[in-house]
Amino acid sequence: MYMKVFTTENIRNISLLGHRGSGKTTLVESILYVKDYIKRKGDVENGTTVSDFDKEEIRRIFSINTSLIPVEHNDVKLNFLDTPGYFDFVGEVVSALRVSASAVLVLDATAGVEVGTEKAWKLLEERKLPRIIFVNKMDKGYVNYPKLLNELKEKFGKKIAPFCIPIGEKDEFKGFVNVVDMVGRVFDGKECVDTPIPADIDVSEVRNLLFEAIAETDEALMDKYFAGEEFTKEEIVKGLHKGVVNGDIVPVMVGSAQQNIGIHTLLNYLELYMPCPTELFSGQRIGEDPTTQQEKIVKISSENPFSAIVFKTLVDPFIGKISFFKVNSGTIKKETEVFNPKKNKKERIAQILTMQGNKQIELDELCAGDIGATTKLQFTQTGDTLCDKNFPVVFNKIKFPKPNIYSGVLPADKNDDEKLSTAIQRVMEEDPTFVMSRNYETKQLLIGGQGEKHLYIILCKIKNKFGVHAELEDVVVSYRETILGKAEVQGKHKKQSGGAGQFGDVFIRFEHSDKEFEFVDEIKGGVVPKNYIPAVEKGLIEAKEKGVLAGYPVINFKATLYDGSYHPVDSNDLSFKLAAILAFKAGMEKAKPILLEPVVRMEIRIPEEYMGDVMGDLNKRRGRVLGMDHTETGEQLLLAEVPEAEILKYSIDLRALTQGRGEFEYEFVRYEEVPENISKKIIEERNKDK
Repeated sequence: MYMKVFTTENIRNISLLGHRGSGKTTLVESILYVKDYIKRKGDVENGTTVSDFDKEEIRRIFSINTSLIPVEHNDVKLNFLDTPGYFDFVGEVVSALRVSASAVLVLDATAGVEVGTEKAWKLLEERKLPRIIFVNKMDKGYVNYPKLLNELKEKFGKKIAPFCIPIGEKDEFKGFVNVVDMVGRVFDGKECVDTPIPADIDVSEVRNLLFEAIAETDEALMDKYFAGEEFTKEEIVKGLHKGVVNGDIVPVMVGSAQQNIGIHTLLNYLELYMPCPTELFSGQRIGEDPTTQQEKIVKISSENPFSAIVFKTLVDPFIGKISFFKVNSGTIKKETEVFNPKKNKKERIAQILTMQGNKQIELDELCAGDIGATTKLQFTQTGDTLCDKNFPVVFNKIKFPKPNIYSGVLPADKNDDEKLSTAIQRVMEEDPTFVMSRNYETKQLLIGGQGEKHLYIILCKIKNKFGVHAELEDVVVSYRETILGKAEVQGKHKKQSGGAGQFGDVFIRFEHSDKEFEFVDEIKGGVVPKNYIPAVEKGLIEAKEKGVLAGYPVINFKATLYDGSYHPVDSNDLSFKLAAILAFKAGMEKAKPILLEPVVRMEIRIPEEYMGDVMGDLNKRRGRVLGMDHTETGEQLLLAEVPEAEILKYSIDLRALTQGRGEFEYEFVRYEEVPENISKKIIEERNKDK
């Protein structure tokens, strides 16, 4: 398959978003079919679509990865980015939106505005991206279209503008009236054809509202509107284009991806009303000059030196790494050397590709604004900038969400520990919302992601791609111990075994301290020689890693060495170190030891109607609400501090409480005393395992 080179003004980069199951992938399949890229439409349930080619996507019957699908329509290249509907995979959506200038928000007509619809809209609003709403599945069940439009307007405001009126309902749905072009579009069993507008459909009200929206985009058009003059076709297109690009108009159209109804009209709308790469954000991208650390503004133009941002990485154990990038300036041809300023490394672009799902299509060249891919970059990762060596720039980072759920992970075969760690690192190259860390205290390998489903999919990827079987386990909370009281104790180590003996004798005062660990030397008269005092401190440092209550590290205490004795022959560093350890154990037991737990500060964003339920749930988790505020998007922002042990599965619970509308982030702030009743259970459980 050959695809020609497109200039910047003839490129549209479009993300497909929507709630899971709304029909995004089926819509892509229909687009490919009506444009003759495929001879037969694939089916999501049978795992035969172009977009969903990953083994797990086919097995689970939903999208996991963003797929690039370029389509040529009327000499314009439409780069579709088909994104997952499950928000466990929101990183895929975020990376696609970074390189998109517009979006199609796909809506299931039978379900109306769903959680995924609202979340997708929020992401588009934050990025100020123009969009079209495609109301899909108009042929499935009864759809009250006026009611659906009202719901859209209530949720998203007056900018909602119907461009179409459906013809027929349920099984009788056969097309729509294109209010912009004043023509009917009816499915004749094979494709949609133009027909006269049915006599029983009144388009005057919708048409007037549309003309009013057009008039508001230009003063001259406003004068013409009030004078009662008709707009020319060119004025309609220009006015709608301006209104859509500025975000003042959000077109709503209807169709059925399954029946190929509305596909041609959607493609025409995308060509006419969506922006090319230079029309948004003043036609420029902001980065930093790595040589001066000053802001650098890059104009999107093929006349400028080359620069691009890598927004997605695929790792294939056989092919290697595929890096997807968007050209922000200049052009790029195969066999070109480029520079990665973040890594300070040169890379070679051996070939330039575009993709149809997992099918590679070689290109001669990519111009500014276009999206493509290349293979086998050695140093480059998602989010990195590639540029001309003489035009250094680092574009602003892609802001991926932080993990909101963590789990321990271990190999099914203990001998695969290193292989598991390597496989996880390879998967992390693909997915910046997935992280790994090792807790050396609890001896756990931890992984974090965007939800339980996300983590399970990661395990499946590790198994399928790298042959490593792994299992999840609960996170072990890193508790601490400390003391509230004060105790003076002796630690004496004495050992005689034929030859030279061992002797160390110390008196240490233990008490609480605001510092994590404080050692004070108050020895007078040389009762403990100075050369042995470091050994005493070393013994305490070693001993504090294992407290007397449950073996957790001990923090926030002061140890004062104030007396002791030694033997001129038998004393040595080891003897005083062991004496200090004995003193530590005795002192901790006498100085009122307590258990401490990690406390985190949470930021929870929820719609106002869930505030009562979420606050009640936090109280059950021993949480303290610190304050509330409103966000720019109209949500409630709840600030709270909660013991970490109470939120290990909070991602799952918050979704259930808010029907998936809640989001949160958290970070560690300090350790606090565990209530006695809970502390007793933790200590008993911990000591039972010894």
